[in-house]
Amino acid sequence: MIEKRNPLASTARRAGWIGCNILLEQIPQSGRIYYIRNREVESIEDIMWRWAETLFLREEKDVNAKGWIMDIMHCIDKLNKNEFSLPEMYNFEKELQVRHPKNKHIKDKIRQQLQFLRDKGYLEFVGKGRYRMRF
Repeated sequence: MIEKRNPLASTARRAGWIGCNILLEQIPQSGRIYYIRNREVESIEDIMWRWAETLFLREEKDVNAKGWIMDIMHCIDKLNKNEFSLPEMYNFEKELQVRHPKNKHIKDKIRQQLQFLRDKGYLEFVGKGRYRMRF
């Protein structure tokens, strides 16, 4: 979600300085907490509840593990469904392989991350390879 920019040219006042871009489109919907949505102020209770729902991400210190979690959450967002199946998640295998070229067990990792999200209360396992969003 953070993209390194090219260093500033040698002729620039801050030559060599390297900035970054925050790629907002890569942040999963559940990670976007709105104070104002559709010109209406959200309730403080709703804001705090949504913040608490993804607080488990803050606990994860391993950048690679957090990247996988966020990638899976992003894939779930792309499904644009409240309930989905494991085979639907497997459709993202090629995309995830590009993002994680060293991992040779993408389907296993998808299952692992779905189990992690289930254990953290983000998802509900409804049986036979089906999951449901908790919010």
